[in-house]
Amino acid sequence: MQLKYMTNDESNVVQSFKEYFVVEFAKSEEQKRKAYGIRYRVYCDEFKYESADQYPDHEEKDEADDYSLHCIIIHKKTMRPAACVRLIPAFKNNGEEIQLPFEQHCPESLDRAFIDNLNLKRESVCELSRLAVDHLFRRRPSEEFTRYGEFESFQFSKHERRTFSLISVANFLAAIALTELSEKPNVFAMMEPFLPRLLKRSGIYFQKVGVDVDYRGIRAPYLMQKEFTLEHMQGDVKELYFWILEQIRATY
Repeated sequence: MQLKYMTNDESNVVQSFKEYFVVEFAKSEEQKRKAYGIRYRVYCDEFKYESADQYPDHEEKDEADDYSLHCIIIHKKTMRPAACVRLIPAFKNNGEEIQLPFEQHCPESLDRAFIDNLNLKRESVCELSRLAVDHLFRRRPSEEFTRYGEFESFQFSKHERRTFSLISVANFLAAIALTELSEKPNVFAMMEPFLPRLLKRSGIYFQKVGVDVDYRGIRAPYLMQKEFTLEHMQGDVKELYFWILEQIRATY
C-alpha cells in the first residue's frame, strides 16, 4: 500500500478528492460485499496473505465482519470501490466480550504492562484492520496491463491521479470517524513500521505498544487515541476529516 502525506500546498488536491470520491458507511450487505471484493483482490490475489481457494466467491471475509463497522471509498465517475477499512469492537452486537484479532494472533508482541497501565475501558477499545486500496488506484500511469487485464475502460486524467495519493490517508480518516461515531476512541492496529512515521507527518499519531513480530511481514502493535490525534491533525487533513465524518454520519 502506498501512502503519501499531505503538505500545506495541497489544499487544491483535497478539494479535488472531494470532487472525485465519496466515502460511505458500509451498512448494507451490497456495500459490505464491495469491501470484501477489494480485500480479496489485495489480500488474496495480489499479496497472497490469504489463500484464494478459501474464497470461491472472490470475497475475503471472516467471522469478525458480522459485528464490525465498515467504510468504503467509491470513485464517483466509475462507481468502482477504491478502498475499504473496518473497525472491530471488543464486544459483539449481543454484548459478548471478545478478544480482538491482534490479541489472539500476536499476544507475544504486546507490552502488557504498558497497555494495562493505560486503564482503558474495554467498551472504548477497538481494532483497525483490513485497510486496503484497490490496485487500480495504486498502479502507475504507464502500466497498460495488469494481472486483471487491460483497463481501457478506466482512463483517469492526470488531475484525478493526483488525488489517488490521498486515498490511504482518507481511509485512515474514515476509521477515525468511525471511532468518533461509535464512541470507541482507543484504536489498536498491527502495522508495518513505516506507516506510523508517514501518518505522523499529517498529524495522525499511532503510538507503539509492543515489539516487532513477523505477522504477514514485520509488524508491531500500535495505539491511536482519537482526541490526541484530532488535537494534532494538520489543517488540510482536518478539513478532509470533517468532510469524511459528515458523509459517514449521514448514514451511520
